[in-house]
Amino acid sequence: MTLRPDEWQALILSLKVSFWATVLTLPLALAVAWLLARREFPGKSVLSALVHLPLVLPPVVVGYLLLLTFGRQGAIGGFLEEIGIVLAFRWTGAALAAGVMGFPLMVRAIRLAFEAVDPRLEAAAETLGAGRAQVFGLITLPLIAPGILAGALLGFAKAMGEFGATITFVANIPGETRTLPSAIYTFLQVPGGEEGAIRLLVLSVVVAVGAVLVSEWLARRVARRIGRP
Repeated sequence: MTLRPDEWQALILSLKVSFWATVLTLPLALAVAWLLARREFPGKSVLSALVHLPLVLPPVVVGYLLLLTFGRQGAIGGFLEEIGIVLAFRWTGAALAAGVMGFPLMVRAIRLAFEAVDPRLEAAAETLGAGRAQVFGLITLPLIAPGILAGALLGFAKAMGEFGATITFVANIPGETRTLPSAIYTFLQVPGGEEGAIRLLVLSVVVAVGAVLVSEWLARRVARRIGRP
């Protein structure tokens, strides 16, 4: 299967957007998952609902809210533009939209991993003199590593397939915001574009399957290191 230059461009842009969406969102997802799994506080249910809101809202609504917030005239977007950061109609905005849409999936997977850890293991480590940071780094983090990998994979896959929020927030600009889903959509809007759409469809499936296989391989390695069967 031979790809045209614009199709390669869409693939590379999708990988870049998905990578940065996952990398930049993962630390926040880890912190929020820990907060929801291990702490009780007023408004916990509200926070949980807000985290999962992108899953139930139409992606176009999420994209429009991002445009209102991070656009050039938005409350945050206007401030960012003053310091030289522009998100609307840029690939960085595509990464933001993809990260927002994938964030609930990442939090959910990591939260389940936190809840599966036996608190007695952490308590035992603390009674032996380990500080909280040591317990988290040496006990909790290795045990939830498969969950982190699963969350990262879900976030990456969601970012690769994100369309509605992305096209609403950053449009469909060739070489700047035209990711694989946007490129497929573009092909389907012109007569005779089915062949290009099918090529990109096959490519998307190959990338997704490859990501799953890599994730499974990494998860098995992590499980062997922490002594799981």
